[in-house]
Amino acid sequence: MDLKNYLRPELVLLDLRGQTKEEVIAELVDLAARSGRVLDKEEALRSVFERENRMSTGMKHGIAIPHGKTTAVRDLVACIGISKHEVDFDALDHKGCRIFIMTLSPVDKTGPHLQFLAEVGMLFRSEEKRQALLDAKAPEEVISILLGAS
Repeated sequence: MDLKNYLRPELVLLDLRGQTKEEVIAELVDLAARSGRVLDKEEALRSVFERENRMSTGMKHGIAIPHGKTTAVRDLVACIGISKHEVDFDALDHKGCRIFIMTLSPVDKTGPHLQFLAEVGMLFRSEEKRQALLDAKAPEEVISILLGAS
């Protein structure tokens, strides 16, 4: 999978305002919807909330990977959000999250979000890359960090 096909500056938000898991997810779905890549914003939001209710997508090291399979997209859509404050995402390490990588994938295509997440998996291993994302000043910088790490 070529990340360049999915990482777009208009799908990166460096100053997430959400204070809760639900607000962060809504903000990222709204970002995806404004890009024109989401056919039905409410359906996309429902799919991510439904998945999150089954099991939290808060990982370790301040990263959360909310995602949903939905009829609201034709192809994989990926959004990146960075927060200046920690958000409780019921993470595995019980710490707040600041880096959010949300994917929406079509229900009829198996595995595109898993391939995408495997490509950006370096975030789980590299404290340096995570810090670079938190320090990024522009969406293009976030994309460059992610592309350079895969």
